[in-house]
Amino acid sequence: MLVTLKQIAEELGISITTVSKALKEYPDVSKKTRKLVRETAAMLNYKPNSFAVNLRTKESKTIGLIIPEIVHHFFSSVIKGIISQAEKKGYLVITLQSNESFELEKKQLDLLLSKRVDGILISLANGTADYKHLLGITEQQTPLVMFDKIAKLVKCSKVIIDDRKAAYKATEYLIQIGCKRIAHFRGPLLPQNSIDRFLGYKQALLDYNIPYDASLVYINDCGDKSFEEGKNNARQLLKEHNDVDGIFINTDLVAIGAMTELIKNGIRVPEDISVVGFSNWFMSSVISPSLTTINQPGFEMGKKAFKILYKEIQHKKKNKKITFKEVVLETDLIVRDSTKQQ
Repeated sequence: MLVTLKQIAEELGISITTVSKALKEYPDVSKKTRKLVRETAAMLNYKPNSFAVNLRTKESKTIGLIIPEIVHHFFSSVIKGIISQAEKKGYLVITLQSNESFELEKKQLDLLLSKRVDGILISLANGTADYKHLLGITEQQTPLVMFDKIAKLVKCSKVIIDDRKAAYKATEYLIQIGCKRIAHFRGPLLPQNSIDRFLGYKQALLDYNIPYDASLVYINDCGDKSFEEGKNNARQLLKEHNDVDGIFINTDLVAIGAMTELIKNGIRVPEDISVVGFSNWFMSSVISPSLTTINQPGFEMGKKAFKILYKEIQHKKKNKKITFKEVVLETDLIVRDSTKQQ
């Protein structure tokens, strides 16, 4: 049973108003009374009515978080980063998974708005190509911060990596260790980070005078970035191209699937084909051979995204102008055993 201000007042023989003021540290209540009220409240295990507090402050002390998939190593790291900061500020994080579905993403945004969350963090589903539902959030002046998979046309703050630069770095490394025919498993045509990683791959080839061959780029129309996708793409690659000596792959899980299929078919990794993944998933360091990959700072991305959102929530509360910012976090290449030595 919840303890009320009235019960504390009756316990001490003072007014409810005095109890309320004492708990809020009003100076017109003596230090002795404030101390007595605090001690009594603690003894009775009194908890403030958060609903009433929220009505008074016009804050729900909740934020919404929508991500494509929770089980993915990168997104689980992002969640940890967000929650680590949200707890410090007394915020509850409502976490929803869109399952890479545009329609589900729209419904989830409507749900969060109906819950009157103070702000929203989102990484877009692969199928999201129409941004009207996102524009609606900004029109309602609900603070919105996008991270990882973003929409460049939506005016809001964003926390990203330079996917094009990271992909260029991965492809360049394959070239530097002697690879001449480099395939790319890019996953779906959307989202933006898939596009940028493809462009980084292509630019590296052009800069090193390696002809771009569209048949070496494997697109997965269903958008499933999975172990099975990696196996299927590798199987198809072996049928179509017997001269490939390097592969840059959009995510680690797909890369691990691809290496499994290559090895199953007698291909030596990295002696015959070198493989580079993306995100630095935990499994990439424990499989054999261990996977060379781009380290994507998920935890830091989550922390930064929440900090920006919190600042925008405070600006809105104080009727201060919100200036959108784009933060680009650094990535680095983790060299392991799936690529030949330089």
